[in-house]
Amino acid sequence: MEISVLNIKGQETGRKVTLNEEIYGIEPNDHVLYLDVKQYLANQRQGTHKAKERSEHAGSTRKLGRQKGGGGARHGDINSPLLKGGGRVFGPRPRDYRTKLNKKVKVLARKSALSYKAQEDAIIVVEDFSFEAPKTKDFINVVKNLKVEGKKLLLVLPESNKNVYLSARNLQRTEVILASSLNSYKVLNADVLVVTENSLETIDGILTK
Repeated sequence: MEISVLNIKGQETGRKVTLNEEIYGIEPNDHVLYLDVKQYLANQRQGTHKAKERSEHAGSTRKLGRQKGGGGARHGDINSPLLKGGGRVFGPRPRDYRTKLNKKVKVLARKSALSYKAQEDAIIVVEDFSFEAPKTKDFINVVKNLKVEGKKLLLVLPESNKNVYLSARNLQRTEVILASSLNSYKVLNADVLVVTENSLETIDGILTK
């Protein structure tokens, strides 16, 4: 599959790149995509949720009423889960939500995500660029020139570029990511993938080892 390389003015440079069929032309595997996205979202969870159980509440341990004959459920002290302000039964406890996934599964998932974008013609290749200074206005002009306004945009760079990152940081529905950090969730969550030429080489190197 060949794609024309554009400049940041949205004009064709006259060059074309051929997308690697092993990455962008496979039959997507939905199950491994599900596993990879599930793992990514689980790993983002902080896991610091905590509710106090009855033994952790401050309060008297005196039994409030008689065991029988009160007409209601039996309970002991004021920290009973049956009473307002009492402890919670089986409440959330701090835990680690992180899971492990085989490397081959993750690689297949990323190839599947990129193949979906290729099938949707949602990949734009631009020549490598930078800004002299961080300017959101400059990045907005690039978005307009590429005719991707109003879409969720994921810009993939080969290496860290502070000026480009700062220029895009304040824009909603726009994210800048390094090719080495590309993951299935980010790819699937974007409407359009804007990839620089050198980023394609980096992605090829990572996913075809």
